[in-house]
Amino acid sequence: MMPTESTGRQRWEAAFAAARERGQVRDADFSTLSGMEVDPVYGPADEAADARMERIGWPGEFPYTRGLYPTGYRGRPWTIRQFAGFGNARQTNERYKMILAAGGGGLSVAFDMPTLMGHDSDDAVSLGEVGHCGVAIDSAADMEELFAGIDLGAVTTSMTISGPAVPVFCMYVVAAERQGVDVAGLNGTLQTDIFKEYIAQKEWLFGPEPHLRLIGDLMEYCSATIPNYKPLSVSGYHIREAGSTAVQELAFTLADGFGYVELGLSRGLDIDAFAPGLSFFFDAHIDLFEEIAKFRAARRIWARWLRDRYGATTARSQWLRFHTQTAGVSLTAQQPYNNVVRTAIEAMSAVLGGTNSLHTNALDETLALPTEESAEIALRTQQVIAEETGVTNVADPLGGSWYVEALTDRMEAEAEAIFTKIIEMGGGENVEHPIGPVTSGLLRGIEDGWFTGEIAEAAFAYQTQLEKGDKRVVGVNCHTASVTGELEILRVSHEVEVEQRRALTERRGRRDDAAVQRSLTALVQAARSADNMIEPMLAAVRVEATLGEICDVLRAEWGTYTEVAQF
Repeated sequence: MMPTESTGRQRWEAAFAAARERGQVRDADFSTLSGMEVDPVYGPADEAADARMERIGWPGEFPYTRGLYPTGYRGRPWTIRQFAGFGNARQTNERYKMILAAGGGGLSVAFDMPTLMGHDSDDAVSLGEVGHCGVAIDSAADMEELFAGIDLGAVTTSMTISGPAVPVFCMYVVAAERQGVDVAGLNGTLQTDIFKEYIAQKEWLFGPEPHLRLIGDLMEYCSATIPNYKPLSVSGYHIREAGSTAVQELAFTLADGFGYVELGLSRGLDIDAFAPGLSFFFDAHIDLFEEIAKFRAARRIWARWLRDRYGATTARSQWLRFHTQTAGVSLTAQQPYNNVVRTAIEAMSAVLGGTNSLHTNALDETLALPTEESAEIALRTQQVIAEETGVTNVADPLGGSWYVEALTDRMEAEAEAIFTKIIEMGGGENVEHPIGPVTSGLLRGIEDGWFTGEIAEAAFAYQTQLEKGDKRVVGVNCHTASVTGELEILRVSHEVEVEQRRALTERRGRRDDAAVQRSLTALVQAARSADNMIEPMLAAVRVEATLGEICDVLRAEWGTYTEVAQF
């Protein structure tokens, strides 16, 4: 008698039981508020009769529409990761300790504009910007102070920076070395995604090719040296914040990810070795069900492309892991307390969509950096969702919903149409490009201004709907009467800049300038060769070469980039 093939439910039951046997299911109350016991997952009574099941699947099973793990959040909840940074390293360090003491599970570093653009705090172009939209980091000494008293071997850290991401990463590694941490065990995420800078955020240092060279070097280095560290977080957040639709965010972001997969393959890396080091960063906007469908479609598309197009064979290399941040662009200066409600709804969409980590915006972030009080409310928003709502009890609780599944399918289909367009822009599937056909299309779309044009059209269409009243925003174009007074907001003193510049001058006076110059010369020599540039950059950072000095010698070698004007 031939053995019968197990059903999806039976496979899920076996996987869940194995996870429980390994101690990967939390010992917690998984009942409703009224005491009704609920199952860890729900599905059709007869899955063979439901034609959708091949596309929907079960949690922990390809194509991962319903999540990466059979346990869902019964295994472990998402990481509560609050984005913070302002003033100098000491001030931000105090905020980090407050976040961790209040129950935050990870840190996410916001950098000021000079740091994001690879300039030192005493550079003329930095005047008036030091410490204002994030923390000022000039050298490894600042990074050391940023994490003073915080064990980098025990806390996962995300750093939101792309243009100068590689030298900032080197400063992070050196700070860990100075703590005595085993660098090989570091775990965290570096944004590094330069494609989205050309598409949306506009914070680059060089042309695309030198940036891709550095990113390839970083991928090689982390794959060989720091295997748990994720050197590249592909970011759709900034694409959405620039005005894109949800489908554009999904498609442009995954296309960027495919470009980095092609980059790794062009370096001869094993996809099953480097793909697990890629992660994603999405926006959670206010349309609850559209966002849930977007997250589910993203997992399914990524798994299928990684397996069928790029040859990934392991589950971990097919997984799309993602961090989510609630939509800053949805926050309003009018009636700012409404932003607490918006943030809670957006956070719920991320959780129902299966996010792996989450940052919730503060109510005053449309006006300034968050105060301690507003940051605490944002943190408590996540904790209320995790502890009180019951959404962690069941994996993918909306799976099988006719509406959610239809939206998920439509998201996928529209994203696939955009991928086809991008590949055609680059010359088609058989184009001869040193990295790959998706990368060729991305570079052509950047050069021609196609991505920025598509986002601009979407943003214009939405603004028109707002002005006509077709789309309504409470407190802005409807329900505008209010008794809310002005908020007390966080203001960064000019003394922060004065102090940061003074400290940088003193640090330069104490270091070995000859050693710095030798290290910078060696870095340029590596840039002119085919050698991996990470070790020479680490050597420069260890002797306190500054971020601006490192970026300036590379700007002198590779030139800068000016975007083509679009009309």
